[in-house]
Amino acid sequence: MKTITLREDYIKLGQALKAAGLVDSGVEAKIHIASGEVEVNGEREERRGRKLYDGDIVSFSGETIQIKK
Repeated sequence: MKTITLREDYIKLGQALKAAGLVDSGVEAKIHIASGEVEVNGEREERRGRKLYDGDIVSFSGETIQIKK
């Protein structure tokens, strides 16, 4: 499990995938998110701009990202 520590109150989903090294660009993140390949807290999420807060869990391509404050 990868962990992203928030510098602000939230991070957007596309930015989180990129920060965790799971995608190389925002465009790549957008494609995977729009295709329904990403889950937030166990539910499919198709909005790249979804705000992630402390405690959220992102699943993508067999990897898990935990968001921490």
